[in-house]
This record gives sequence, C-alpha cells and structure tokens, in this order.
Amino acid sequence: MTPPLHPIPGAARFDRRSFVTVGAAWLSVAALSTQRSFGRPFLGSKLDAYPFTLGVASGDPAPDGFVIWTRLAPRPLQPDGGMAAAPVEVSWQVAEDEQFAKVIRQGVHVATPEWGHSVHVEVEGLAADRWYWYRFKAGGEVSPVGRSRTFPRREADAAKLRFAVASCQHFEQGLFTAYDHMAKEDLDAVVFLGDYIYEYKGQDKKVRKHLGDEIMSLGDYRVRYAQYRGDPALARMHALAPWILTWDDHEFDNNCAGDVSEEKGVGRDSFLRRRAAAYQAYYEHMPLRRAALPKGPDMLLYRRIPFGRLADFFVLDTRQYRTDQPMGDGHHPNDPVQMDPAGTMLGKAQREWLFRGLQGSPSRWNVLAQQVMVGHVDRKAGPEEAFQMDQWPGYEFERRNLLRYFRDAQVRNPVVLTGDIHANWANELVLDFERPEQGSVGTEFVGTSITSGGDGALAPKTLADTYRENPFVKFHSTERGYLVCEVTPKAWRTDYRAVAYVTKPGAPLLTRATFVVEDGAPVLRPA
Repeated sequence: MTPPLHPIPGAARFDRRSFVTVGAAWLSVAALSTQRSFGRPFLGSKLDAYPFTLGVASGDPAPDGFVIWTRLAPRPLQPDGGMAAAPVEVSWQVAEDEQFAKVIRQGVHVATPEWGHSVHVEVEGLAADRWYWYRFKAGGEVSPVGRSRTFPRREADAAKLRFAVASCQHFEQGLFTAYDHMAKEDLDAVVFLGDYIYEYKGQDKKVRKHLGDEIMSLGDYRVRYAQYRGDPALARMHALAPWILTWDDHEFDNNCAGDVSEEKGVGRDSFLRRRAAAYQAYYEHMPLRRAALPKGPDMLLYRRIPFGRLADFFVLDTRQYRTDQPMGDGHHPNDPVQMDPAGTMLGKAQREWLFRGLQGSPSRWNVLAQQVMVGHVDRKAGPEEAFQMDQWPGYEFERRNLLRYFRDAQVRNPVVLTGDIHANWANELVLDFERPEQGSVGTEFVGTSITSGGDGALAPKTLADTYRENPFVKFHSTERGYLVCEVTPKAWRTDYRAVAYVTKPGAPLLTRATFVVEDGAPVLRPA
C-alpha cells in the first residue's frame, strides 16, 4: 500500500537484525536518466516493500534547476538496501504546485546496483528564483514530496537570501532536535559544512547507538548513512529546501589529511581503498551533480554556486588535497614549520580556482563555505600559546596568503562559514594577528554542532581567557544548534541559534547572539 505523500518515513521502518557487512566496490559508470512518462514500469524484480525509506532531497540550486535525490532501500540497514542486483526504473516529476496539478518536468532515471540504487536527477529548464515540488515513483510506490527552489539568474540584483548553516551531527551523542526548529525557519537553502556521519563503532550508554564496528567497507558506509538518513527530523529538513553540502573528515576518517591517515601503520593503498568506499557512499546519499561522481578514491567536490549578484558560494574541500598536519593534529605553539610554503590546506589547483573566482566575482558578498576555522585563535592563557594544527593556523603560510589575497585583490565582502569544532565563534579576520590594529579583511562565522559533543554550555570556563588572548573573537559558546544568515545588498546578519540540550527530546530554541556586517566594512557589530 502506498503511504501518504508528505510524511517522511522514520527509523521505525529499519530492520536492525538485517545488518551485515559486504566488501568495498566502486565503478565509474553514471546512471541513466531519460524523458519518459511518470509511472513507467520498472526493471528487475518486483519491489516487495516500500523503497523510499531514506526520503528525498535536493541540492546545488542553479537559475534553471537543481538536483533531486533519493535512494531505493526497502531494507535500508542492509548494505544493498534490500534491493536485488538489477537496475530499476524510477520515475520522477517536478511541478509548480504541491498537488502536482501542473507538472512541468518528468522523466525516468535508471537506478543501478553499482551505485546503491541511488537516484540523482539534474533538473533543468525551470524558471529562475522560484519554488517547485518534486517526487519519485518506483514499483507502484510513491515517495514523499520534496520542495526545492531555483536561484536567481546570474545578472539579477537579488534583494534577499536567507539560509541556515549546520555541521557535525553525531548520531550517538544527541537527538537532531535542531532540525525540528530549523524546519520552522523561512529558508532558501541549507549549507552543510561536514561531518554528516561519524565513522566510529557503536558504543553503549549513548543517546543512540551506531550499528556495527568502525566502518571500513562500502557496505559499512551505506548502512551508516542509512541509519542517519532514517532520522525523521533530518529527513524532513532535506525535503523542505535545497542543500549545499561539503564534507569534512568523519565522512571518511577522523583528521585525515590527503592520503595520510591519523593512525600510524595504515598503508596508503588500504587507506585509499577505504577512501574510495567512503566517497562512493557519500555520493550515493547526497544530492550532488554528475561532476562530483567519484573516480575511485578521488572526488571533485569544490564548486561555485551563485545567488544572482547578491552572493557567490565558493564551496571548498579542505581534506582531500591538504598536506599532513604539522606536528600532529593537536594544539601546539607557533613553529616555523607552519610557514612552510609547501604546506597546503587547499592544494594548488583548488587554491588557483578559488583566487580566480574571487577576483572576477561580480557579487556583493563572497562566501567561503568550508570546514575548519581560519581565525588564528590562541587556546592558552598567558604568555604561552596553543594553536590547533588541524585548522588553518597549522597551515599558516597559506592562511596568510588567503587573507592577503582578500586585501590585495580587493575581494568584496569576504565571509567565511565554518563548522568542525562543535562550538560557536564570531571572528574578525585580521591580516596580522600579532598586530590587530591593522584591521580586518573579512569575517568568519563558525557554527556549532547539531549534536556532536552532547549537551553544551553557553559560557565555557575559559571564555574570559579566550576573549583576552584573542581580541578579534567577538563571540564564543559551546552550545548545540545552527546559524541563520540573512543577506541583503546592504548588510549580512547572522543569528546564533541554540538548543538547550540534545540528550533528551523537546529542547527549546534560543538565539544567543546576533551580528551584522555592513557592506564594505568587514567588522562584526552586535545587533
């Protein structure tokens, strides 16, 4: 029986006893999509259960379209999703109304077992700057309805953009209550900055428990994504607005750096085999374009998404191309090794792509959507210093080069959006942090985690020391939550939303701080 179109199937559909492990596999064959009628019979064996347990999603909006996504998985906690090893035709529709009275695009996508029966349709030919609705059908079953939107044309002078920023959603450490609140915001998009899943083995006495041991194979990664995707609040938020996504380390392995593992004794070949499995599973579960289709252990994720002439999103990848962290990935005082010109966070190709894009950008606001903090924050009180080597200060030569480029190329209103560290920060990006009187060349909004770290605190014990040691830091807290950014030609406003707790349901939502950046003035003003 086909369920109602709007509810998102929840975790109750999962069969926990069905979890098994399969070996990693990857192929470089893109699934097919053709223009055919909605409801065309599917290929392969008849589906014996509802296949849309993982919901629907959209992403990477453009002026004429967006990506719509689903994955067929009648038994999602099996590595193959409970699907036979045969291709399946999945019909899709895009309409101008929620009731699908006016369908304007439709077709059929062939979902293949090689790609986990995932569906990625790049919808084109739509009108700019408006909302649409979409759905899928397979085996006589109809998916939940998703809502997405196109962005304004490149030459358009858009009046306003409103989006949320999220990252770090450890399934075991809390409930995704933040998404329940985010769903009530009036948003054009969600920008997700990494750590969509965590790779660790399941632990007892947590809020929830991961299935299985630390994930290593393609089957392992598929099951982990399915467990996260089964959360109703997360699934609902995916269905409400397009997402712009990038990854950090936990989509693969903690504090990875290029082809170097955090753990000693891990060989490069085995590490890259695991990365190939992780990258394929990531693609299978995210609304990404064909340009991001992984080729073994390589996947092109950095890209540019404009919102008219109002904002340019430069979505970065600070994991795949970086050199190994200097002095390990912990906290250390400054050292000459951080100024090694060969040390890189972005890699040469991505850095040159970014600089070219920033120099030629016609946008009022230029946004770097990326993973780790750019601010040169000293974590130790007194004359001693401690900087996090896994973040941009560990790659100080490139960090300073980036900030100098903001100044020398006269980049208009550079704003950095950051995740990773399970805490809120509001930073003015001073070119020389030893001489803050030289002024700021950009601003950085660091959003806290959705759940990672468990219940947080408004005021860390070291808060006074942090402000004293780092005068460019204007706000810091360790609560859980997300950011809401509202952008107009005249100003950028960021609200720091917080949930009071994540270890039990029903947490209320609070706004802990608000900052405004005015056009042409890279300083943070409390609102």
